[in-house]
Amino acid sequence: MVLRALAATSLVVLGFIAVGGLMTAAAGTPSLRGQRIDIGDGRHMHLICEGPAVGTGPTVLFEAGAFGFSADWGAVQESLTKSGQRSCAYDRAGLGQSDPGPGPRDANAIVGDLEKLLTVANEPGPYIYVGHSMAGVYARLFTARNADKVVGVVLVDAASPEASAMPQVSQFVKAFATASRMAAWGASTGLFKPLAGTGLGDKIGLPPAASAEKRRAFASGIHNRIAADEVAQWPQSGKQAASAGQYAPTLPVMVVTAGPAEGARKQWKDLQAAPALASKFGVAVNVPEASHNSVLGLQHNGAILRAIAQVRKVIDTKG
Repeated sequence: MVLRALAATSLVVLGFIAVGGLMTAAAGTPSLRGQRIDIGDGRHMHLICEGPAVGTGPTVLFEAGAFGFSADWGAVQESLTKSGQRSCAYDRAGLGQSDPGPGPRDANAIVGDLEKLLTVANEPGPYIYVGHSMAGVYARLFTARNADKVVGVVLVDAASPEASAMPQVSQFVKAFATASRMAAWGASTGLFKPLAGTGLGDKIGLPPAASAEKRRAFASGIHNRIAADEVAQWPQSGKQAASAGQYAPTLPVMVVTAGPAEGARKQWKDLQAAPALASKFGVAVNVPEASHNSVLGLQHNGAILRAIAQVRKVIDTKG
């Protein structure tokens, strides 16, 4: 009886995976938006730059959060392009359509890759750096290492480097790292393929092309494995970023958070808002009707667009 049950379960799982494989094959490989750029050492990284030519004003530089990549910014980037603003989004090493890079995948490695990519791609800045979620850690390190190029920062429901050392956040990161490894295993075995076409495949609410890319990455084994490696390095990345120091008080830093702000959530949102409050030109806003993911999407990204506009206004006023 037990053997029969195991056999039946195995058949169901195998059938589930097979259906997912057929769905993926039918969907095909999405056409490449942007370009893959050779950054040396036999590696290529995927970069999507849109809008007017370099040098027409600050370039909005997007950094996705954990498990995210260029597609996450599809809705925001589309709006900026329509309004005549230059922006660039990219896939970190091993994610999306970028080649894997050497480990560990900590903040130093990630920022170093981005610096190489921007140099080779002839995207010299200045930049308005926009980071979501775990990218709040990378934002601090990139800004410190490129203080002469970063003219503003927008943090979207982001974690600060200092938060990584807090006991409750440390516990969350450990649990998230465990869940990430499980997700990587599930994607590698093909379990996610049948789910890619559901709401789980795109929880942001992206335009069609970016949504197709997001769904494909959701089911990708290598994408999920390397994303899990990044999450495992979160504590070390936090230390690296914290050692770089705080943002300059004259740097415009805008913060956009998402979701309800009552009880314990308010304490976390106050912590997220701290970089904006420490800035002479900072502003923090919350979008209660949005989720951590949907704040990037077509329905709720207005707060991000307004934050970018506020940074530009400060730059113009100072300038």
